Amino acid sequence: MISTKYPIWSHSGDGRIDLNWKEFGNALLNATPNGIAVFSKSFQTIISNKIARSSLDIYPGALLDTTIPHLKTAIRKVLETKQTVTDIEIKKKGNSFSARLSPIYHGTEFIGIMSVFEDMTTIEKISDQMVSYQDLSIELDTIIDSSNDGLWICDGKGTVLRINPASEKLTDIKAAEIVGKNIVELVEKKIIDKSVTLEVLKTKKKVSIIQQTRNGKQLFLTGNPVFDIHGSLFRVVVNERDITDITKLQQKLEEKAQLNDQYKRDLLEKQIEETELQHIIAKSDNYLKIIQKAIKLGEVDSTVLILGESGTGKGVIADLIHKYSTRGDHPMIKINCGSIPESLVESELFGYAAGAFTGARQKGKPGKFELADKGIIFLDEIAELPLGSQVKLLKFLEDGVISRVGGTGNKHVDVRIIAATNRDLKRMIEKKQFRSDLYYRLNVVPLKIPPLRQRKECLVPLIHYYLNLFCKKYEKKKMTPSSEALDALMTYPYPGNVREMINICERLVVMSQNNTIAYKDLPGSVQKKITADTPALDDWHPGQTLQEMVEEMEKNILTTVLKKCRTQANAAKILGLNQSTIARKLKKYRLA
Repeated sequence: MISTKYPIWSHSGDGRIDLNWKEFGNALLNATPNGIAVFSKSFQTIISNKIARSSLDIYPGALLDTTIPHLKTAIRKVLETKQTVTDIEIKKKGNSFSARLSPIYHGTEFIGIMSVFEDMTTIEKISDQMVSYQDLSIELDTIIDSSNDGLWICDGKGTVLRINPASEKLTDIKAAEIVGKNIVELVEKKIIDKSVTLEVLKTKKKVSIIQQTRNGKQLFLTGNPVFDIHGSLFRVVVNERDITDITKLQQKLEEKAQLNDQYKRDLLEKQIEETELQHIIAKSDNYLKIIQKAIKLGEVDSTVLILGESGTGKGVIADLIHKYSTRGDHPMIKINCGSIPESLVESELFGYAAGAFTGARQKGKPGKFELADKGIIFLDEIAELPLGSQVKLLKFLEDGVISRVGGTGNKHVDVRIIAATNRDLKRMIEKKQFRSDLYYRLNVVPLKIPPLRQRKECLVPLIHYYLNLFCKKYEKKKMTPSSEALDALMTYPYPGNVREMINICERLVVMSQNNTIAYKDLPGSVQKKITADTPALDDWHPGQTLQEMVEEMEKNILTTVLKKCRTQANAAKILGLNQSTIARKLKKYRLA
């Protein structure tokens, strides 16, 4: 044991240093990082340093039987052979030690055994970690190599470190060709057409792209950045997934969806034909003029642009022009420009050649313009036509020649164009959303259809006509609206125009239980609008009769309208009355 009572060295009077050799020896033993002990031939501990005592419970005077009995076998071997014994494993207090036993001689006399205990706990932990890391590496290698998705691993500068077998199969690129090369070099040499790795290196964010391989496959690539503990980008891992079959399936689904949409449009057109086209009701002067113009336009071959709010019956006018035109014996092809996906507009209108794009028919497909040869093509919602397709339509209007998508030849077709929209094309031109040159080509003869709220004379006949029509369709007895319900239906502004009015009539027939349609049977939207627009009777005076109040209100309305319109004809248009009625009422109230 070490004693601190006496110093290890002291200075003599002549400058020399005197050592306390016993204390100095103890200090040396305690300075070593290993445990050291000396045993007698009878297995008793003679000397032990600090580590041997604290870590192994080896104290001077103690016998091995009570401290480390496992060590006796090795000590016997040293006693017998007088040779050093190494690599003896000792477990104590949860730690591992490697012991080495050596014989001690005094001259030629064998006097004892010295043991050095090296703490192996840290080394064992490191060794276990190395084994764990090795197992993890093997596991990761197995996962990478067995993945069905392709995997690329690059360092933080874009050098390819590894690709898995799935990637070799997907890209038709062997690992030997690219491992160790930089991704920039691979792009420059066109081994790959574009790289998601470069985008990740540039943005340091997750990036996804679609890549075409040299064997014709389409891959969905996702590049993921990997950062070290200092936040520096040191790896880019790219996942490759073959979406060739998925893309083909998606194209088939889109084609089926388009076909389904076409069936729906055809069904809708058939329903409209069963209702609107069987009976055109034109009682108001403004709508009568539109009908007369449509019949007149049938005699010529000019391009017509039909303008009007949604649901005003622009398709009805187009059918009327076709019916009375010289092309009436040939088809009128109807296209809703807003319902065709932008990527398919040109191929739908002008057709496509064989092999024009992935999924194209082997023999190609004629477009609507070819199918409408000698007839009329009706481009509904023309404002929704993409700008790129507007250019091609403009070219056709100029020379009557079309070319299929992906084709090299041209074909002349004889087609008359009728276009329609509910949008303000002039405002769209200002916003660069519609070409001005196409607008002037289409706007040869404009027809502006008035909304239903400006066709009051048509409203009552239309309501009765469609009520009777739906009664026949659903095999119900004839229904008529009460005066209160009819007044409400007359007052309602119909923002959806004729189409909304038809829907309301059908709903009334389906939902009403009696032959007389009451005000309470009207849809909630109609009742709310009527209630909101009903004027408050703030100026009512007690003693006034209903007739007197009505006449006073009518007089005030006429006065106000005449101040703004100045002429009876304009007042009649605003109020939805005949000019003769206005004149009679003005005379009645002495306003003329």
